[in-house]
Amino acid sequence: MSGLPRTADPSLLVGFDGSDDAAVYRLSDELAMVQTVDFFPPVVDDPYDFGRIAAANALSDVYAMGGEPKLAMNLLAVPSCLPLEAVGAILEGGAAKASEAGAVIAGGHSIEDPEPKYGLCVTGLVHPDRVLTNAGAREGDVLVLTKPLGTGILTTAAKAELLDEGACRALVEQMAMLNKAAAQAAVPLGPSACTDVTGFGLLGHLKELAEGSGRTVEVWAGQVPILPPALELARDGIIPAGAYRNRDFAGPDVAADSAVPREVLDCLYDPQTSGGLLISIPEGRAETLLRRLADCGVTAAALGRVCQPGEQKIVVKP
Repeated sequence: MSGLPRTADPSLLVGFDGSDDAAVYRLSDELAMVQTVDFFPPVVDDPYDFGRIAAANALSDVYAMGGEPKLAMNLLAVPSCLPLEAVGAILEGGAAKASEAGAVIAGGHSIEDPEPKYGLCVTGLVHPDRVLTNAGAREGDVLVLTKPLGTGILTTAAKAELLDEGACRALVEQMAMLNKAAAQAAVPLGPSACTDVTGFGLLGHLKELAEGSGRTVEVWAGQVPILPPALELARDGIIPAGAYRNRDFAGPDVAADSAVPREVLDCLYDPQTSGGLLISIPEGRAETLLRRLADCGVTAAALGRVCQPGEQKIVVKP
């Protein structure tokens, strides 16, 4: 357990005084509870796929803390005009992902709302000494990302009918993929820090990691995994509004080399839905982690390193 923020209750190991993905509460010397909640409006048209993606996104917060999901509760908002078949498909998609994660959905809460929304409140378990946060990165660590970037750009393009059926299907499957295998590969190696890359984009989450850890992070833009269609679309100016908000949030703390292409930088700010884990791990274990990830079918890449504190929190190199 490294880099944990201080809290008023000594049993509350991780609370709201940091910028982590979930709260962690010590139940005993051997067991702690991980608690998170996440929900959002549809990012795809198919209700079953929407349920899968939203559930995978919520479950990811537990994996990012080093835990295992065990119990979940549905959060559902639907308009009265939405067919019951669609409502059922959303819930079925969420249940399928929870089951894949080894968690049980035991109820939930629903309300009427003009815009559909769905997600989960998830409870997981972790050993108190193996909690991961985004505040423990150490100088010399290698940064590893377990899913390519670009989902925000691609969902924007899909809404504008700029993606073919094959690209849309691949996008859905990436967003619906659990971070379970990635976490199982990483946690036994003792990462220094971990978070998942979601709405703040890669650079927004790196800003939080750098701040929490008191370090500067260096990003090798040419090694960041990016979905190929996203680069092409970014060149054409297909950028979601969230990317500009992320630039406003993280941009003042980013020093980007002028040789980094604009479309690549746009992808680094791109808000992700159900993105991969961003893992900070000692250099001597990084190659082992990459091999373990490859062996379990996870596409991952080393994209940077943690450095001593500098003038900027994030330095982006070609």
